[in-house]
Amino acid sequence: MDITIETLLAALLGYALGSIPFGLLLTRMAGKGDVRAIGSGSIGATNVLRTGSKGLAAATVLLDAGKGVAAVLLAREWFPGMEGIAAVGAIVGHCFPVWLRFKGGKGFATAAGVCLALAWPVMLASAAIWAAVLAVSRISSVSSMATVVAAPVVAWLLGYPAVVPTLIAVAVVVIVQHRENIRRLANGTEPKVGAKG
Repeated sequence: MDITIETLLAALLGYALGSIPFGLLLTRMAGKGDVRAIGSGSIGATNVLRTGSKGLAAATVLLDAGKGVAAVLLAREWFPGMEGIAAVGAIVGHCFPVWLRFKGGKGFATAAGVCLALAWPVMLASAAIWAAVLAVSRISSVSSMATVVAAPVVAWLLGYPAVVPTLIAVAVVVIVQHRENIRRLANGTEPKVGAKG
């Protein structure tokens, strides 16, 4: 198969999986309404948590991470060497799903999933960074952004240079999706974990 076609197919595979809006689907099925109408308007787990359901938020994290894992593993099976393309496609799909007029989530859980599938030791180290930053800041966006920025460095230090470009691309998309959070942080209005609204 032509490498250009493989690249396109891997990207489309990742995008299709990433664009499944699990947060929105779960909250609607649970009778919580449209999660986009509350909090930040995101379809991600942090906003799902604002419905008051920790179970739905946990399920959203697992499913959003799962679609990232699936994108990488399927690309590894069907389009060897294109795992990074599928990984970035999954992040883009989650953040800009065509089904929701390109307004999706922030991409962090899906980023965790692709990192897990690409290099699980990097994921474990990054999870420790996330937990430490969250414990200190109590702000979800801060821990998420710090983690995606640190992940490429962690990958390099742990001996996974091949995944560094992919993790840099992932970090760029996730940071762009957190631009409103960055504005609120600058204004001192970014809510802490557990805050309502």
